[in-house]
Amino acid sequence: MGSGSLLLSLLLVLVVVNVGVAVNQDGLSLLDARRALAAPDGALADWNARDATPCSWTGVSCDAGVGGGAVTGISLAGLNLTGSFPAALCRLPRVASIDLSDNYIGPNLSSDAVAPCKALRRLDLSMNALVGPLPDALAALPELVYLKLDSNNFSGPIPESFGRFKKLESLSLVYNLLGGEVPPFLGGVSTLRELNLSYNPFVAGPVPAELGNLSALRVLWLAGCNLIGAIPASLGRLGNLTDLDLSTNALTGSIPPEITRLTSVVQIELYNNSLTGPIPVGFGKLAELQGVDLAMNRLNGAIPDDFFEAPKLESVHLYANSLTGPVPESVAKAASLVELRLFANRLNGTLPADLGKNSPLVCVDMSDNSISGEIPPAICDRGELEELLMLDNKLSGRIPDGLGRCRRLRRVRLSNNRLDGDVPAAVWGLPHMSLLELNDNQLTGVISPVIGGAANLSKLVLSNNRLTGSIPPEIGSASKLYELSADGNMLSGPLPGSLGGLEELGRLVLRNNSLSGQLLRGINSWKKLSELNLADNGFTGAIPAELGDLPVLNYLDLSGNRLTGDVPMQLENLKLNQFNVSNNQLSGALPPQYATAAYRSSFLGNPGLCGDNAGLCANSQGGPRSRAGFAWMMRSIFIFAAVVLVAGVAWFYWRYRSFNNSKLSADRSKWSLTSFHKLSFSEYEILDCLDEDNVIGSGASGKVYKAVLSNGEVVAVKKLWGLKKGTDVENGGEGSAADNSFEAEVKTLGKIRHKNIVKLWCSCTHNDTKLLVYEYMPNGSLGDVLHSSKAGLLDWSTRYKIALDAAEGLSYLHHDCVPAIVHRDVKSNNILLDAEFGARVADFGVAKVVEATVRGPKSMSVIAGSCGYIAPEYAYTLRVNEKSDIYSFGVVLLELVTGKPPVDPEFGEKDLVKWVCSTIDQKGVEHVLDSKLDMTFKDEINRVLNIALLCSSSLPINRPAMRRVVKMLQEVRAEATRPRLEKDGKLSPYYYEDTSDQGSSV
Repeated sequence: MGSGSLLLSLLLVLVVVNVGVAVNQDGLSLLDARRALAAPDGALADWNARDATPCSWTGVSCDAGVGGGAVTGISLAGLNLTGSFPAALCRLPRVASIDLSDNYIGPNLSSDAVAPCKALRRLDLSMNALVGPLPDALAALPELVYLKLDSNNFSGPIPESFGRFKKLESLSLVYNLLGGEVPPFLGGVSTLRELNLSYNPFVAGPVPAELGNLSALRVLWLAGCNLIGAIPASLGRLGNLTDLDLSTNALTGSIPPEITRLTSVVQIELYNNSLTGPIPVGFGKLAELQGVDLAMNRLNGAIPDDFFEAPKLESVHLYANSLTGPVPESVAKAASLVELRLFANRLNGTLPADLGKNSPLVCVDMSDNSISGEIPPAICDRGELEELLMLDNKLSGRIPDGLGRCRRLRRVRLSNNRLDGDVPAAVWGLPHMSLLELNDNQLTGVISPVIGGAANLSKLVLSNNRLTGSIPPEIGSASKLYELSADGNMLSGPLPGSLGGLEELGRLVLRNNSLSGQLLRGINSWKKLSELNLADNGFTGAIPAELGDLPVLNYLDLSGNRLTGDVPMQLENLKLNQFNVSNNQLSGALPPQYATAAYRSSFLGNPGLCGDNAGLCANSQGGPRSRAGFAWMMRSIFIFAAVVLVAGVAWFYWRYRSFNNSKLSADRSKWSLTSFHKLSFSEYEILDCLDEDNVIGSGASGKVYKAVLSNGEVVAVKKLWGLKKGTDVENGGEGSAADNSFEAEVKTLGKIRHKNIVKLWCSCTHNDTKLLVYEYMPNGSLGDVLHSSKAGLLDWSTRYKIALDAAEGLSYLHHDCVPAIVHRDVKSNNILLDAEFGARVADFGVAKVVEATVRGPKSMSVIAGSCGYIAPEYAYTLRVNEKSDIYSFGVVLLELVTGKPPVDPEFGEKDLVKWVCSTIDQKGVEHVLDSKLDMTFKDEINRVLNIALLCSSSLPINRPAMRRVVKMLQEVRAEATRPRLEKDGKLSPYYYEDTSDQGSSV
């Protein structure tokens, strides 16, 4: 009985164990692997120990052989997994594929963890958080065919063991922190079919000639690898190569003619190097060639006659070189040619007459050359043309009638040529045209009424031609029109009333025409108008008081007309950089704000116009005017006496205050004021407002005061903290943080003129005290409003406007400033809001000018920025470029969409970006959207959310340029743009760059 009872007990134990854990050994190994990872709730919920096999578990693949149940593949990509690489996966004896990409696995990948994976053929750990050296053990895996470790933080040189792979066909290490030179020993891995080392900070070194030994190689991507020297001729031996990318390096010398022996090549990219010499003959013999990009080098000589004879050639980029001679006749026979970009060279001669007749051209850019003759009449015969860019040439003759039948045209830039004749009527009304630029030619005729059909027209530039007739009232139907510039023509008649209804209008420049009649009334729709120039015409009547209600108008020139009446007091509402009403017939007193010497030149040539300053009175001597002048002089004397009295009182008051403010009690004659705009105040008024009662904010760089001036104007004054002298760690010199911040603000804001960047009126300095005077923004910062009880003021339309305004400001810094400016501290607290919640980018205390160098972006020795906004790569590379700002702006967009701050206890250890991504994956989009928003706009909100996620991509190359961000935001209310895909189905890293606006085409 005793032995029977014992046997029964053992059986019961086995039954209990079998009920509790039924899974096979592979399943047990997977459960061990799960313990090394932290998975979001529900991500691996079906990994159940009671299952017989793990073959039905999420991400698990098994063989289909007899008995089955053996795990052969693990795919857990994009599940937001954290933790270390689970070594237990390598205990699976038949596992051939492991994909843990797009997670947060880290920090190390040890040789011990991967060495047991003897059956492994594919390993993908891209887009994780792995650091340290590449493990030697990877090269010892006998079956490994595919190794992808992109977008991590691996550092150090590529280990020599990587030259001993037995079967490896694909090695991709793109976008890590790898050092050393690109190693020649990789040329000994004879099985390689794909080698991608792009975007690593390798030590400057050559393209290893040994790579020419890789006879099976199909893809060679070495973009952004700090390569120097010549392209080795040995690469011409790669007969199976389909893709060659050596772009964005510092390669020199000529393109070796051996490159034209790559008989299988589909794409050649050598752009953005320093290559010299001519383009070799022979490209036309490459039967598979579809795209060639040799742009941004120093190539010279003529384009070879055979260049366009490659039968499948679709895309040619040769821009920004020094190429000469004519465009070869063979271009007209290129049956597959879609994109032709030859701008910024020294090309001359005439274009082939049949260009476009046989080619499905979509984009043609030949700007900034010396091309003469006519625009080929067949340029759009295939009906696919969307962009025709030929500005800055010597083209003559008429604009082809065929362009009027080119219904897909979006952008036409033909400025600064010698074109003449009438513009074909149909061209004015093309439905998709957004930019029509014909300025600086000799065009005649009228602006056709069919312009009312140009539903997408945003920019119409017709300056300096010989156009006649009136501006047709149908132009009011071009509802997206932002700029109308037609100065320097012979236009006549009155302004059509329909112009006043254009809500998007930002620039209206009609100077130097023969326009007449009264200035428009009913212009309340011009909320975006920043420039109005109607000078040198024949306008009559009064200046409309409504101009003073235009919220962003900062350039107003009405000079050289026959305007009468007074200068409306409402114009004092404007903050004008340029103001000119001289040479009219205005009369009466000036508004007090403009009755100063600073505006003397704004009112010349108006004999009846006087201000309170006698120096502004333009009356002649003698008669009634002389007596009026005497009366004016006497009144001025009394006024002057009163001013002296007031000044005396103010001086005594100041002397009293000086006992309480030693910093500002220095001799005022020693204060230095530097103005960046016309000022209606002095430094003394500013100093008198620096009272603690006027403090409205305080931050790391200084204290901010609200200053109400004697003329009623309000400004914001930042008094920088006076720090002791120390080391400027970013530039290696001596200076204080206050000095650095002050210099950065003055160098950037002092020269910037943009409606979406806060205006710096002036700076005041004395010893170690530094003041910066800005325009006052009554609604404070976006961060203060969005993350407070005032958030209800920001409905979706307002948030969308703020996003677009801020994007346009940053786009100006990145693309329109030369050299570009990187803000480095983009955040919601540095986006200020005016009275109507228009946004201005502010606080340039850590901004940097980005100089283009062959060695890439400059590195800083300290991190600038704010918690939750700092791009991940900036934190560990300290590289400064525009992509860092774009990431920070993506966080701001997420704040606008979610209503949440960049960091919050609710997120745990995550920041806003990671919280949004994980929440969307686990619960869906609706769980991240701000509940205060009206969900009737849900589609728009979702599109902005998508833009935000693009901007905040962990991989900088996937972040769109700010110019592209602006366009995507503008298109939010139009049909969403579908991204182009690469061959492997991934988003192309180049898609989001606005290549249509490169170089001379900007």
